[in-house]
Amino acid sequence: MTSDEIRQEYSMRDILTRCGLPQPNRAGFIQCPFHKGDREASMKIYDRDYNCFGCGANGDIFSFIEQFYGIGFKDAFLMLGGTYEKKSSYASKLAIYRAKKAQEMKRKTAQREQSRRKLNNALITIYRSYMERSEPLSEVWCDCYNALQYQLYVGGYLEK
Repeated sequence: MTSDEIRQEYSMRDILTRCGLPQPNRAGFIQCPFHKGDREASMKIYDRDYNCFGCGANGDIFSFIEQFYGIGFKDAFLMLGGTYEKKSSYASKLAIYRAKKAQEMKRKTAQREQSRRKLNNALITIYRSYMERSEPLSEVWCDCYNALQYQLYVGGYLEK
């Protein structure tokens, strides 16, 4: 969870309960846990933050947890269920993008090559079948023979 999500999920009343403090009175005040000698409630609890009129302590749920337990923001954030996500830099995003593009190009090239080979093999089969059905050394037979030789050369089966 991000800090904004935590702020939306927890109210100050939830934080007071979590810290084992009493709920505010009807006016929304509690005795301040941050200074001593408070005979009357001097800390006003709002929905998302607090303010002490005696010692001047104020802030949101994170600053309350920080002051109450004497910890830093990171520990308060983790205590309330926050998670840190490592943000990737522009260079790493660019490297990932380039790797994906290269992989996509390889895949497309392989597909094109496979399609070309299928077509080439189909043409070779057609030319051979025409040659078998035609009269040897006739015009049709010679045309098929030349076309077959070309397809075999293009397909990589023959060398010139």
